[in-house]
Amino acid sequence: MVPPDSVQPGDPQRLDLRGTPCPINLIRARLALETIPSGAWLQLALDRGEAEQSVLAGLEQAGHRLQCQPHPADPAAVLVLVQPGEGPAGV
Repeated sequence: MVPPDSVQPGDPQRLDLRGTPCPINLIRARLALETIPSGAWLQLALDRGEAEQSVLAGLEQAGHRLQCQPHPADPAAVLVLVQPGEGPAGV
């Protein structure tokens, strides 16, 4: 993951995946990342727990840069800033 102080995302595209079951939330996040221009960021809202763990693991494994922080309006959720990466080596 990227240290929180190193990210200056500007105005990221937003996708609220709270209430979306696994693995559909990861699939939707990956599809949204395909539409993000190079150097831009996607902001995801995710439920804490299984959704947070599986989506973060899947995106990190795919080589994306991540920054996670508490959701300011929902204590049961997190906000994740994602910047599309080059993908893992060999992909």
